Amino acid sequence: MNKSTLYIIGTGPGDPDLLTLKAYKKLQDCSILVAPKASRNGLSTALSIVNQAIDLSRKEVIEVHFPMKKIHLDRDIKSDVLIAWEDTARKVLELMDTKGDVVFPTLGDPGIYSTGYYLYDTICSIRPEVNVKFIAGIPAMSSCSAAISTPVCLGDDKLAVIPATFSESKIRQTLIDFDAIILMKVHRVMDRICKILQETGLTHRAVYVEKAGMVDERIIRDLTVAPANPHYFSTIIIRKREVRPASAFKETRN
Repeated sequence: MNKSTLYIIGTGPGDPDLLTLKAYKKLQDCSILVAPKASRNGLSTALSIVNQAIDLSRKEVIEVHFPMKKIHLDRDIKSDVLIAWEDTARKVLELMDTKGDVVFPTLGDPGIYSTGYYLYDTICSIRPEVNVKFIAGIPAMSSCSAAISTPVCLGDDKLAVIPATFSESKIRQTLIDFDAIILMKVHRVMDRICKILQETGLTHRAVYVEKAGMVDERIIRDLTVAPANPHYFSTIIIRKREVRPASAFKETRN
């Protein structure tokens, strides 16, 4: 019976210093990496983070194309996406059978809008008894929160985390229903998002954070105009409620 393990590892939001110690150790130990990339002719963003922290020169590195198309869990998935997932799953299984443990690095945390779980589900459908372990990563929202010294949520806040690529109606409803909202994947739709923020009166409550924690980090608190040339590593944090200082709270006794 094959005892090899697939490790699906969160690489964090972009800063290689934000790799967890557990992720770093496993990346050091494992000699085979299979890394997803959005474009056939492009490079793997997750791999570029790993490459800044780990010497990959003696490791076998395979980049695989994962089409970056919107996934609706209640609808059929496009055939080219399914084929890409299955091809990668079979490639990983072959490597596990012939060479040992495999690491699959994925941006941020593998539990949040990650390619890692698509691979996991596909590989388990082919071989249900396969050994797979997840290693959590720091999500972008946490890194952005630290960069602007603002909480993601506090107290009785209701929090929503959604892709900015959602329909305009869904985004508007989320802005109405929740106290704190994290908009991910904002770089391609900044004009539309800024327009919605203005129309809902939330421009002054929103902060744009790009490349959080990196040397070229960019923070914009005025979103009346969309930021020029937004980067892939971009997130918007919206807090509708003020953070009250401790002195503003009255003591309550049981």
